[in-house]
Amino acid sequence: MKYLIALIIFSGFFTSAFAQEDVKNPSILINTLEIPFEDFNTISRDATVIELEESHAISWNITIDNNLLYTNPDGNAVLKLYDKNSDKFIEVGMGGPPNEKFWVGVNAEKEGYVIVQSDLERGWYPGAKVALSYTERGGLTVNNGVRITVSSLNIGSFEVGSYSVHGMESPTDPPAVKSGVMVVEFLSGDPSQNVFAFFPFYLAAGIGTLVGVLYLTKRRS
Repeated sequence: MKYLIALIIFSGFFTSAFAQEDVKNPSILINTLEIPFEDFNTISRDATVIELEESHAISWNITIDNNLLYTNPDGNAVLKLYDKNSDKFIEVGMGGPPNEKFWVGVNAEKEGYVIVQSDLERGWYPGAKVALSYTERGGLTVNNGVRITVSSLNIGSFEVGSYSVHGMESPTDPPAVKSGVMVVEFLSGDPSQNVFAFFPFYLAAGIGTLVGVLYLTKRRS
């Protein structure tokens, strides 16, 4: 029994020490984009697809801080995120005031382009960040800054490798926005690459094994 107590005390010291250490996951990637307003004054087919310096896979979070000043009530700010390994993409659209419409579209391999969520009025909120989160098992979740609008949507494997933006529906439309910037932050990583990720499970298995050994030893004695 004294060995079990010693192991539990040791694990407590180890966990406490670990909690005080800044242990980093080597797979974590953090990138920030500042997209100027001029890039949104184009139509979808003329939008430039821009490759990211580093792609984001397995588990990622993306926040969109829309600080654009709209000049056209029918103008939009549309961000498309493209999968590195297929034709799939995720589209997030944010319309100008007064309606401030909001939609999320997905281009899937089998279904094609589908709008999975749409609010024609008060769909997003200036001053609040739109957040997209994804895991291979949990799918895609979208928060418009106030509430979750898309939850655990299965989109298969999705590695963000590039993006594009646009905001006009027709080349004859007036400009969509006149100033400002959209800030897009990327955070991704592979949780399994944290060397301490499974420590609690190993500890529990170790304690269980020790308890079993002590129990058998006691019975035999």
